[in-house]
Amino acid sequence: MSGSRSVLSGGKAYLYILPILILSGIFLYYSIGFTVYTSFHQWNGIDSQMKYIGFDNYKKLFDDSTYHIALKNNLIFLVCTVLIQAALGLLLAVLLRAKLFGNHFFKSIYFIPVVMAPVIIAAIFRIIMDTNFGSLNETLRALHLDFLAVSWLGDPKYALMSVIIVNIFQWMGFSMTMYYSGLLAIPDEIYESAKMDGSGFWRTLFRITVPLVGGTTSTLVVLGIVGSLKTFDIVALLTGGGPGRSTEFLTTYVYKKAIDEFNGGMSAAAGVTILVIAVVLAVVQLRLGNRQQNNH
Repeated sequence: MSGSRSVLSGGKAYLYILPILILSGIFLYYSIGFTVYTSFHQWNGIDSQMKYIGFDNYKKLFDDSTYHIALKNNLIFLVCTVLIQAALGLLLAVLLRAKLFGNHFFKSIYFIPVVMAPVIIAAIFRIIMDTNFGSLNETLRALHLDFLAVSWLGDPKYALMSVIIVNIFQWMGFSMTMYYSGLLAIPDEIYESAKMDGSGFWRTLFRITVPLVGGTTSTLVVLGIVGSLKTFDIVALLTGGGPGRSTEFLTTYVYKKAIDEFNGGMSAAAGVTILVIAVVLAVVQLRLGNRQQNNH
């Protein structure tokens, strides 16, 4: 009887997760499967007729210079945003953990951009970074730094950097919150012992804090890799992939192939490469993180 009851209870447990499995199967796994299927066909994205062409879409994709530019921009964006967001988030979390006056207020201020709609953030920064009347350039001119007042979103030399800055502003608060939660799990006695041994701020940060929040760092790196590869809204709203191809990302490339050029096959092939890159980088990071934790 006890065995049958355990089987029934186990079966009932699967019923609780059945809805999410069904939804995931319909909206996630079916979509992935259909994208992979489409990548081997010539399709305009509208007609029901598809022509099987094998790996031709992938051959054209890897020969396309625009795809190479988009991939390079994505990798630069990935490295810069993941590293800088993690570093700034950790530094802010450490400062807020010190229980300075008004730290609850600053935690809220830093986290607000995370919950703001990308369209609002993009609109704000388009005004701030406006070449002629933006507050950033106006401030630089007021400080007699006119040589620094450039076209932040209209010059190919600065557009990608500007998008990176906006993305860091948007997600830095998330990194801070994750690190702050990790720091709360570290006993105060460890920091008190380090202080008694004469460890300064930076030595304590790199010798104690950074190793103890290694798990949080690994999580943020994985989330950053996936997030950077699927970044679309902030780029589309700020620059649209321009000027030229200076802020062309893999996601904007997929969008333009599908919507502007009616090339559903190549768009799907580019989408598959995004998935493969994300999975490979995430697996590598997880293995490196697990290896570091095992060494400790």
